[in-house]
Amino acid sequence: MRLHRLDITAFGPFGGSQSVDFDALSTAGLFLLHGPTGAGKTSVLDAVCYALYGSVPGARQSGQGMNLRSDHAEKATRTEVRLELTVAGRRLEITRQPPWERPKLRGKGMTVDKAQTWLREHDARSGAWKDLSRSHQEIGTEVEQLLGMSREQFCQVVLLPQGDFARFLRADAEARGRLLGRLFATQRFADVEKRLAERRRATEARVREGDAALLADAHRMQQEAGDAMELPELAPGDPGLADTVLGAAAVARSTARERLTVAHCRLAAAESAHAAARREVDEVRELARLQSRFTEARQRAERLQERSGTHRETQERMHRARKAEAVAPALELREAADTEHRRAAAAEARARGLLPGSYADAGASGLAAAARRTAEELGGLDAARRAERRLAEVAEERTGLDRQERADEDVLREADAWLAGWDGTRADLRTRIDTAQEAATRAEQLAVQRAPMQRRLDAARTRDQLAADLEQAQQRARDSHRRALDTRAHWLDLKEQRLNGIAAELAAHLADGEPCAVCGATEHPAPARKVAGHVDRETEDDALAVHQRAEEQHTEDERRLGAVREALAAATAEAGDTPTPRLAAEAGELEEEYARVRRAASALHGAQEELRQAERERERRLADRQQAAVRAASRLTRRDTLEREHAQLHAELEQARGSADSVAARAAQLERRAALLTEAADAVRAAEDAAQRLKDADARLADAAFRAGFDTPQAAAAALLDPAAHRELQHRLDAWQQEEAAVRAVLAEPGTAAAAQQAPADLTEAERTAATADRRLREAASARDAAARCGTELDRLSARAAAAVRRLAPLREEYDRVARLAALTAGTSADNERRMRLESYVLAARLEQVAAAATVRLQRMSSGRYTLVHSDDRTGRGRSGLGLHVVDAWTGRERDTATLSGGETFFASLALALGLADVVTDEAGGVRLDTLFIDEGFGSLDDQTLDEVLDVLDALRERDRSVGIVSHVPDLRRRIHAQLEVAKSRSGSTLRQRGVA
Repeated sequence: MRLHRLDITAFGPFGGSQSVDFDALSTAGLFLLHGPTGAGKTSVLDAVCYALYGSVPGARQSGQGMNLRSDHAEKATRTEVRLELTVAGRRLEITRQPPWERPKLRGKGMTVDKAQTWLREHDARSGAWKDLSRSHQEIGTEVEQLLGMSREQFCQVVLLPQGDFARFLRADAEARGRLLGRLFATQRFADVEKRLAERRRATEARVREGDAALLADAHRMQQEAGDAMELPELAPGDPGLADTVLGAAAVARSTARERLTVAHCRLAAAESAHAAARREVDEVRELARLQSRFTEARQRAERLQERSGTHRETQERMHRARKAEAVAPALELREAADTEHRRAAAAEARARGLLPGSYADAGASGLAAAARRTAEELGGLDAARRAERRLAEVAEERTGLDRQERADEDVLREADAWLAGWDGTRADLRTRIDTAQEAATRAEQLAVQRAPMQRRLDAARTRDQLAADLEQAQQRARDSHRRALDTRAHWLDLKEQRLNGIAAELAAHLADGEPCAVCGATEHPAPARKVAGHVDRETEDDALAVHQRAEEQHTEDERRLGAVREALAAATAEAGDTPTPRLAAEAGELEEEYARVRRAASALHGAQEELRQAERERERRLADRQQAAVRAASRLTRRDTLEREHAQLHAELEQARGSADSVAARAAQLERRAALLTEAADAVRAAEDAAQRLKDADARLADAAFRAGFDTPQAAAAALLDPAAHRELQHRLDAWQQEEAAVRAVLAEPGTAAAAQQAPADLTEAERTAATADRRLREAASARDAAARCGTELDRLSARAAAAVRRLAPLREEYDRVARLAALTAGTSADNERRMRLESYVLAARLEQVAAAATVRLQRMSSGRYTLVHSDDRTGRGRSGLGLHVVDAWTGRERDTATLSGGETFFASLALALGLADVVTDEAGGVRLDTLFIDEGFGSLDDQTLDEVLDVLDALRERDRSVGIVSHVPDLRRRIHAQLEVAKSRSGSTLRQRGVA
C-alpha cells in the first residue's frame, strides 16, 4: 500500500482546504511530520484512517459524523477527505463526506445532508478515473479486502503508536493476550475452545442421560428380583456403572431361573395331590348318589301302592269314553243342525218385521219378485243423479266467477292508486341517488388527504418536542465545551509548570558515575532541587485524563446535538411552519367532514336498490291491471252460458225427484226397499232348509247310540270326554305306568342294591380334603407364574440394559475423547504441562515471531546490547505462554521489559512495533506496506541512540518504502530534510511541505 495524495477540507483543526503530496515526501524515503502541540499532526493521520475506513483510530473513535467538522470552517463549506493510493496494483481514489448541518437553500433554518462516499479507480490505458461505487458498505468491504486488515490492525501496523507498545512491554500476560488477539484475529481459536467445552457438556449430558435410563432399568430389575439382586449405590457418570448393572442383572436372572425350577416341582406335587383328592370325592359322591337313589325308589313304590284304587277307576272311565267316541259324530251333526235351524228362524222373523204389512204372508218367490221390480225403478234414476251433480258444479262455478270479479276490482283499484304516485316516487329516489353519489366522490377525495394530514400533525408534534430538546442539547454542548476548554487550560498550565521544573525531576534519577540523560556527564556537582509546588508527572497525567474525559463528553454532547438537529430538520421539513394547534384543528375538521360524507355516501346502495324495486313493482302493477281487464271480458261470456244450462237442469230434476227432496234421497228409498225384500226372501228359504236338516240329524243319532251299546243318545253324550279331560285321564294312566316301570328298574339295579348294603357315605369330609388340595394347587400355580413372569421381565430388562450399554459405548468413547481435547485446549489437562490455552498457544507463537522480528532491529538500535525473547514460563498460579523478556548482553542476564529506562523503552517499543507490523502484514496476506508512520517518543533518546534509530528507520526505505515520523523534537528537523509542517492559528491550522522538489 502506497499513499499518493491527501486532500482535506474543513476537517479537524483545518478550516480550509489542505493537500499533502505523499509522492513528493516519499522521494526522500524518510520524512518528518511536525508542528506545535495541538496544531493537528495526529489529525493528518486521522484523515488517512477516516478516508480508508470511515472512522478515526483509537480513543478518537467517538468523533464521528458532524463532530469531525472543523469549528474554523465556513458554514457553506462541506467537510471532505479525499485520499489517493495504490494497493494490490490498483490506483484508487476514496472520497468521504461526513453528515453536516447547513443552512436551507430556501427559507430560514438548518437542514442535515447525509454522509457521502465515492470510490474511483484510475484506468492506466485511458488515463481516466472510473466510478466504482457510492455505497458506504460496499466501499468499506472492498478496502478491507484489498488491505487485508481491519481498522485496528491498520492503526497498529501503519500508524505505529509508540505509547501503546510501551504499555505492551510493561503489560501482564492477560493484557498482551487481548492486544494480540485483536491484531491476529485469534477469536476463532477461542471459539474452538468454547465449541469443545460445549460439546463436552452436551456429550456428558447425553452419557448421564443414558446412565440414568440404565439405572432406571436396574432399579426396575431390583424391584422384580427383590432380595435376589444386590445393587450398590450408583449415580449417572460413575465409572464401571455399566459393568456393575450387567453383573447384578446376570446374578438376578440366575436366581430367578432357580426359583422357577423349584416352583415347577412344587406345582407337579400339588397337581398329583389334587388329582387323588378329586378321585376320592368322585367315588364318595357316586356312593351317596346310589344310596339316595335306592331310598327314593322304595318311597315311590309305597306311594304307588297307596293310589292303586284310584288308578282302576280311571281305567274304567277311559273304557266308556272310548265306546262313546263312535256316537260323537252323530251328536255333533245333530247339535249343528239344531243351532242352524234356530238361527235361520230368528233371521226370518227379523226380515219379515222390517217389511210393510202387505208382505207378511208372502213366500220366498213373492218377495223375490217384489225386489226385482224395485231394482228396475232404481236403475232409472242414474241420469237424474248426473244432472244433479252438474247443477251443483254450475252453481259453484257461478260463485267462483263472482269471487274473481271482486278480486279483479280490488287489483284494479290498488294498481290505479299506486301508479298515480309513481312520478313523485321516482323523482324522490333519483334525488337521493344523486346526493349519495356526490357524497361518495367527496369521501374519496377526503380519504386521499387524511394520511398526509396525519403525518404533518405527527411531524409537527415531534417538531415541537425536538425544539425544546434542541435548546437543552445546545446548552449541554456549550457547558461541556466550556468545561473542556477549562480542563485543557488547567492541563497546559500544569504541563508548563512541570516542564519548568523538569530539571529537578531528571536530577532525581542521577547517580554518581552514571551518565546524565541530558548532557552525558558522569559527575553531578550541583543537581537541581525540587521547589515548593512542583508538579510531578502523575499530577499532569491526572489533569490530562480529566481533560480527555471532558473532551469525550463534549464530543458526545455535540453528537447528540447533531442528532437532535437532524431529527428537527426532518420533522420541520415534513410539518412546515404551521403551528401544531392549527394543524390539529384542520385535521379534526377533515375527519369530521370525512365521517359526514361517508355517512351520506353509505345511503347510495340502499337508494339504488329501492329504485330498482320500485321499477319492478311498477311493471308488475301494469301487468296486473291488463290481466284483470282480460279476465272481466271472459267472465261475461261464461256467465251467460251457465245461466242457460242451470235452467235446463233444474226442470229435469223436478220431474225425477218426485216427493223426495233430492234424487239421492229418492234413490236411497228405492235401494233400502230392494235390499229388505231380497234379504227377506233369502231368510225364508234358509229357514225351510234348516228345518229339514234338523229332522234328518235326529234319525241318524238314535241309530248310532243303539249300535254303540247305549240305551239313549243322552247316555252316550254323558260318557263322552272333552279333549282336555281325555288328555288328563291319559296322562294319569301313562304316568302310573312310567313310575311303576322306573321303580322296578331302580330296585333291580345290582350297583344300587349293593350300595344300599354299605355304610352311609361321608361327602362333607371328602369335599373338605378336595378344597384343601385345590387351594394348594392354586398357590403353587401362582408361585410358578410369578417366577416365570419375574424371569421374563428380568430377561427383557437385561436385554434392554445390554442394548443400552452397547449404544452408550461409542458415546462414552466420544465423551472421553472430547473431554480430553477440551481439557487440553482449556489448559486444565495434566498433559498440558504449561497450562496453556489454545488461543494463548497461538498467540504465543505469534509473539515469538514478533519478538524475533523485533530483535533484528532492537540489536541494531541498542548496538547489539538488547535482545527480545519470548517466554513460556508460568507466572504464579496463572497460565503461561505470553511472557516477554529482554536479554542484556552486557550482563548476560534476562530481565523483565518493565525494567527498561525511558529511552530504552522507546526504541524497544519501536522495534516491537516494526516487528509486529511485519508479522501482521504477513498474517494479513502479505500486503506490501510502502508507507508507514511512527508517532512520537524520540525526545527520550540521546544523540547516539537517535542516530541508530534513524539508521534503522532509514533502512525501511529499501525497495522504495517511505517512513513518516510524527514528532515535535527540534533535533529531528535538522536531521530529516523532507518535512510536512503543521502550523496553527486563530483561523485554523495549515500544512506546508519543506525540503521536497
